[in-house]
Amino acid sequence: MRCALSGQSLGLLIGPEGGFSDEERDRLCALPFVMPISMGPRILRADTAAVAALAIIQAIIVD
Repeated sequence: MRCALSGQSLGLLIGPEGGFSDEERDRLCALPFVMPISMGPRILRADTAAVAALAIIQAIIVD
């Protein structure tokens, strides 16, 4: 499934080594412009998570 993101603002948050706290997660999810997307059950290093997330974003952008 592809979705159009072209021309829209996009932000990416990579959590800290221990993950976001419950309070941080709740505060982020309460914001109207936040859409949480899990990358699965595996825990990735920050540098690997960033590359993997950007690859996913690039895969769903429709030009």
